Amino acid sequence: MRQFTPSFTRTLLASATAVLMGAAAFSAQAETRVTYKSASAGTAYYQMGVELSEAIRKGTDGDIQLTLEESQGSVQNVMEVMARQGNYVFTTPPGLVESAMAGEGPFAERQSPRFQEIRGLFPIPAITMHFVAAGGEGVIGLEDLEDKHILIGRGTFGAREAERYLELFDMMDKVRVASAEIGSGPDALKNGQIDAFVTASSFPTPNVIETAASMSISLVSLTDEQIEQTGAARQTIPAGTYTGVDQDVETTSLPVIAYTTTGMDDDTAYTLTKTFWERRDAMAEETAWWGSITHDMVGNIAGSLHPGAVRYYDEAGIEIPDELR
Repeated sequence: MRQFTPSFTRTLLASATAVLMGAAAFSAQAETRVTYKSASAGTAYYQMGVELSEAIRKGTDGDIQLTLEESQGSVQNVMEVMARQGNYVFTTPPGLVESAMAGEGPFAERQSPRFQEIRGLFPIPAITMHFVAAGGEGVIGLEDLEDKHILIGRGTFGAREAERYLELFDMMDKVRVASAEIGSGPDALKNGQIDAFVTASSFPTPNVIETAASMSISLVSLTDEQIEQTGAARQTIPAGTYTGVDQDVETTSLPVIAYTTTGMDDDTAYTLTKTFWERRDAMAEETAWWGSITHDMVGNIAGSLHPGAVRYYDEAGIEIPDELR
């Protein structure tokens, strides 16, 4: 039997180690990591992030990994553009991107040239306004919230929309607004600490499902006139979406977009956009809200599309407005 010298063995082991380290380095280099920030845990938009992360992983054979981060809402997501580098994807209604670029609204005192670097990728399911009250009536009117203790959250897009609605319908002086984060809404309602909470999320939203499963609830249904006054699109939450709510609920919705910045390279933006649309039907089979996404919703994007996203839309023959290029 042939004997190998110690020096030969050491050389062989060193070579094998180098090969393994090189393979590991190549694997790490080939894997692209993307930070994805949308909403707080327990909300529909956080769950969407979980589903999207899995879809991107499957669709790219693990080449792109979405890492989810919790968020207090869309304003925080946009604000973080000032500090984020590289592959940062976040969700927000397009109106907030317009406000950030113009230095208006919540961005008036925190303006930054980095906001001009925001670029669109693709639409995700729209925000639907939910006014959730304790009690088993199922469907109530906005006036039924008078003299109630209501939690609307703070610092989020949904909180500002809820406040806008209460002011628009002269309800602000007729209710008592709780000072707390929206994430505590379901527990506070179940514990009797509040009478109602308002959440802005796609339906069916997990925190409302959870609440309806453990207590009797009602949802506010807006009139045609009230919906028109908001300036938002009409949205019907079908009867039976939530336990105990056996009638259609008329409310409003706002578009939501997945954005990134010019810090993302074109190939990554292209692959993310392509994979999203190619996996959309599979995601819709698992969760119905993805089935609401259509190509024409790309037109809701504010600002410009990322060049990598433009490349995909052109290749796929999906029409995009000239102003988004």
